[in-house]
Amino acid sequence: MRASDRPVSEVVEYRVRSWLARFVVDLNLCPFARPLVTSDALRIVVCEAEQREAIAEAFVTELALISRASESDIATSLLVLPHALDEFDAYLDFIDDAEALLAEMGLSGVIQLASFHPRYQFEGESPDSLGNFTNRAPYPLIHFLREDMVTTELETYANPERIPQRNIETLTRMGRVEIERLMQALDD
Repeated sequence: MRASDRPVSEVVEYRVRSWLARFVVDLNLCPFARPLVTSDALRIVVCEAEQREAIAEAFVTELALISRASESDIATSLLVLPHALDEFDAYLDFIDDAEALLAEMGLSGVIQLASFHPRYQFEGESPDSLGNFTNRAPYPLIHFLREDMVTTELETYANPERIPQRNIETLTRMGRVEIERLMQALDD
């Protein structure tokens, strides 16, 4: 079956899984991702909504689900937004609201959010900085992490504070052409 014949959510999930495998794991951008990427405890939810209210509803639903589920059932979750929040500033505004919802639900310190966007740009960085690719994904997405899992991993990893700099060095060695080729090859 050709990609154009498959449901949108199936194509989107395939691309996200490809990004996780080829970019996040193979480049070791997250040294903790490898065991989870192939695990049934990784949950990927494709929210095809375009309106902010519907996205907020999907966010709250996912947040409630992961907070009630056991770690063995849902270790981590990705909420993927293929039809919304294309503009990075709008995405950041939504992330701010999402963090407020997290606090309102009493889940600060329990669940942590990580943000990824096709046009991710760190504050103070040039849009062309290769370091931005550490948080670039094929679609806007929100990663729900269990804070106790993150803490455990960081405690057992030597020099975790070096991870961001190591990632920037990896991407700089690769160069823009190779990074963009890798991102474009996610459908293969």
